Amino acid sequence: MKTRITTALAGLGLALGIAGAASAAETTMRIAHVNPPEAMASNAGAMSAVFKQLAETASNGEIEVTIYPAGQLGKDAEAIAQVRHGIIESSISTAGGVAEHYPKIGVFDIPFAFPNIGVANEVISLESDFGQTLAQDINEETGLKVLGLLDSGGFFQFTNSQKPISSPEDMEGLRIRTMTLPTHEAMINSMGSQATPLAWAEVYTALQTGVADGQMNPIQQTAFAKFDEVQDYLTISNHLITPYVWFVNQDFYDGLPEDHRRIIDWAAKVAVESGRAMSRIIEASEQGLPKLADSMEVNTITAEQREAFAAKSQPAVRQVIEDKYGEEGVALLEAMLASIEEARAAQQQ
Repeated sequence: MKTRITTALAGLGLALGIAGAASAAETTMRIAHVNPPEAMASNAGAMSAVFKQLAETASNGEIEVTIYPAGQLGKDAEAIAQVRHGIIESSISTAGGVAEHYPKIGVFDIPFAFPNIGVANEVISLESDFGQTLAQDINEETGLKVLGLLDSGGFFQFTNSQKPISSPEDMEGLRIRTMTLPTHEAMINSMGSQATPLAWAEVYTALQTGVADGQMNPIQQTAFAKFDEVQDYLTISNHLITPYVWFVNQDFYDGLPEDHRRIIDWAAKVAVESGRAMSRIIEASEQGLPKLADSMEVNTITAEQREAFAAKSQPAVRQVIEDKYGEEGVALLEAMLASIEEARAAQQQ
């Protein structure tokens, strides 16, 4: 872990101010994502900035990286489609966008499966056996190479405008905004709430006007979107953690000179660790949890409460996975759960 953190911070340092001598670019790589461009505003912003600096510097300018942040080239699913068709070379995409191209990414939506961020970091990684299994399956079904895999900003937490949430019963009757994902909708509905699927651009207004009572997102997304202006209660539930998947066009990757391929692989690996580190920094910084706590009532569910939430919600989501994704989806889910248990056991040694 110390090596990971040191490498990540070194990468961030490069991205924030060290430039190398430039020569004519031989390889051009365009990367799209929907997050803010600033390295201190999102892990995708940090990751892409680190990658650009490392790849361009290590190649002495032979690799040129252009970043299109904040949805400049479209939503996640649209950016992935552009990568698949070779219009751009790469995208860093959330699970919601990935699901339109690879529905089985929904196995991550089993609530309360990951016990802590350390286990999540071990499992949601190309360094894990499960990460390699996932990347291979994605490649077989989409033709895309997975260049990196990490969490999309930390655990999801609940916010709402009505009351503190300490038990599944407290969720009853609340209208909770979700992404348009059957797994998310099943989880919310299983607890007696009403899932309210809405596009991201509509969420603030929906919370402000009462179309939705609450929502669920990681701390950094909730703070960045200023949901604390229209929500009164924050529950640290750690109920979901979903991946960012960093895609690259397979034909582009295969056509790279060997030295450029090595540089891109190395730069991506360091950049992913930088993205992980930035997520933790943002969560703890004044623009993260402290910002939300200034204007919202915060409570954290206990281990016993967590078990009650899991018992209520997991069967419904598992049923959706079985119905929607079939035997292959169930097999991928079981592989993920086994990887979680392996990482948990290793952590306790």
